[in-house]
Amino acid sequence: MAKPFGELALIDEIRAAQASGMRRAGKRTRAKRASSLVLGIGDDCAILRPPRGYEVLVTTDFSLEGRHFLRNLHPPESIGHRVLARGLSDLAAMGAKPLAAFLSLALPGDLVADRKDRAWLARFFAGFNDLARAHSVPLAGGDSSESPSDHVLADIVLLGSAPAGRALRRSGARAGDAIYVTGSLGGSAAELTSLQQRAKLSTVRLVPRQIDPSPRPHLYPQPRLAVGQALLRRRLATACIDLSDGLSTDLAHLCRESHLGAEIHAETLPIHPLAAPTQDPLALALNGGEDYELLFSAPPAARIPRAIAGVRITRIGALTRRKVITLIDTHGQRKPLIAAGWEHFNRQG
Repeated sequence: MAKPFGELALIDEIRAAQASGMRRAGKRTRAKRASSLVLGIGDDCAILRPPRGYEVLVTTDFSLEGRHFLRNLHPPESIGHRVLARGLSDLAAMGAKPLAAFLSLALPGDLVADRKDRAWLARFFAGFNDLARAHSVPLAGGDSSESPSDHVLADIVLLGSAPAGRALRRSGARAGDAIYVTGSLGGSAAELTSLQQRAKLSTVRLVPRQIDPSPRPHLYPQPRLAVGQALLRRRLATACIDLSDGLSTDLAHLCRESHLGAEIHAETLPIHPLAAPTQDPLALALNGGEDYELLFSAPPAARIPRAIAGVRITRIGALTRRKVITLIDTHGQRKPLIAAGWEHFNRQG
């Protein structure tokens, strides 16, 4: 008879996966983790030691099946990757270095009922751990529970550090500051649309194995941690936010916190190659969401490089005293830019 698989066995498997990842990461990465993580999985609490002269930054994000991912559409590796990437992108927006991650999972009973079904969970952690290793983020704890439904719920908590009083905020912009974005926009929404269209045409599961993460902005978004840290370290940005809900919505958040308006030039927006051939690439770039790029402001005379940490930087507009957000189209016509990205509980968003 097979040994029953319960929460303790699940925790043991997670710890074993973490230990294996640490061995593959090498001595240098282990030393970096040891400097902040004193005690990880196994006790009632984790113990962290933030660097002297630094503040601790905390962010949390839900990932809900049916809302943020679909098990018949997203590979398990992608779901694990995206769960962590969401929190890392928040740290990137404030110029923080990750200290530790805490993951809580609510899993349907049949997902852990036998070893064959638990293969999904192993692949989930493979995606999670690959990204964690890339950014030296130890999984320091969390919780697990049986889901009351047949849906998976993941809650990620990320802790990071930044020099005291120096973290980038949404509220530091000034009138006249230039507005910049990293990378390109609209790729995530374009890829999601493509995946959904393929799903409608297929009668079989589309995700039997992991997909190469390099060209997949929706399945494997890349949090811009190195860019955010460079913006903070070199004192380039006056304000910053990550583009999770869509440029139109996240720009409105930054403007609201800085008590300013903005003018954006449509022709300057860097359109992702996946979005360019679609019916309305501008709409995807403005409202698609989940690009996880950084939107930041800088003084108009600041020398902002064309790329930071290998990521392209594009100037797209400027902040204004007039508290409205305007889009200037390719013909020079001005129109209000309505926040039309994602907003929870807004059924019209």
